[in-house]
Amino acid sequence: MKAYKFRLYPSADQERKLNYQIELCRQLYNSFLLERRYAYRGNKKSLTYNHQQNEIPELKQEFEEYRQIHSQVLQDVARRADRAYQNFYRRIREKKQGVRQKAGFPRLKGRGQYKSLTYPQSGFHLLENGHLKLSKIGELRMFMHRDIAGEIRTLNISHDGTGEWYASFSVKRDNLVFRPEHTGNTIGIDAGLLHLATMSDGTVIEPPHFLMKSERRITKAQRNLSRRKEGSSNRKKARIILSKQHKKVKNQRDDFAHKLSNEIVRNNDLIVFEDLNIRGMVKNHHLAKSIVDASWNTLIQYTTYKAESAGKLVVSVDPGYTSRTCSRCGWKKESLKLSERIFHCDSCGLDIDRDLNAAINIHNLGLIKVGRGTPEVTPVEIGALPSRASLIGEAGSPVQ
Repeated sequence: MKAYKFRLYPSADQERKLNYQIELCRQLYNSFLLERRYAYRGNKKSLTYNHQQNEIPELKQEFEEYRQIHSQVLQDVARRADRAYQNFYRRIREKKQGVRQKAGFPRLKGRGQYKSLTYPQSGFHLLENGHLKLSKIGELRMFMHRDIAGEIRTLNISHDGTGEWYASFSVKRDNLVFRPEHTGNTIGIDAGLLHLATMSDGTVIEPPHFLMKSERRITKAQRNLSRRKEGSSNRKKARIILSKQHKKVKNQRDDFAHKLSNEIVRNNDLIVFEDLNIRGMVKNHHLAKSIVDASWNTLIQYTTYKAESAGKLVVSVDPGYTSRTCSRCGWKKESLKLSERIFHCDSCGLDIDRDLNAAINIHNLGLIKVGRGTPEVTPVEIGALPSRASLIGEAGSPVQ
């Protein structure tokens, strides 16, 4: 399965219809949750998806406004409510098995929390001019910047906090997305904060710091929002301005991660990452902002799915002791402070950048994991390490 996402440009009347349908779906979703809750409290009976789906024709007879929404969109609302309860039951089972988490009873959706319509099979049609025709809505202008290859399964119409609308197609594809030539290269990548990524071949990727560069503008927008009166139109405008600032940072991170991951996958057949517990690391309030700004998880996710599409391999290894173990002879240092940027081996006398040393160890562990053994490695000396060797330039574009 592959997703294609395109920007929509609905007219004012079409946007009003879309917002109206989303609001009706939100109310229906809440009523499905309440119906299940009351059925269990009153009769100890658990309702199913089929039961609530069969109620939709009667609902449309009683409330005429729901006739303005395609029937399969309404069915998807019942499916979302059922999914919320199935996840709730799953979390209860996991909690009984000792998993430390809250069960999280399904909550009602407030205004603005239900943001999409889903067409599971029908109700939409792609036109020859690249526009999208929706049942009960009409023809919407869509910027179709690439062709859709495969069988379209579902369509999701959504909007974000900035007022922009998107169409996301879920497509089944029988062939791979792209097949770059196999190079035979393998690489290990050490993630960090001083350097975003240090690779076992000596390449260093500097962190772009998108959030920190935009922090002043975000702080100003947040301050303006907090000064606006609750429920006023000025507060709504201030909220949109703040959302656009956050969205810009997100888009910059995604663009950077897409370009870097694409470069890594094209140049290597085996990519080895650290198995980082990022969720636990962000609990450190001194480093949380820097870790989030680095977007390690996004880079790993993008690299993984692109490598899978290209027929290449991504593996993760335990990062324990990779910085303290000599990549030449295997001697392990008892302790290594964060301020110590050079690793010195007391056994073989190797002096090497600590991040490069870790990247080589990660690379070797990855080779062992896939059954290719540990090669003899002659690490790059610290003097030969470039100060700013990077696949990504300052503007976020691959260096030619």
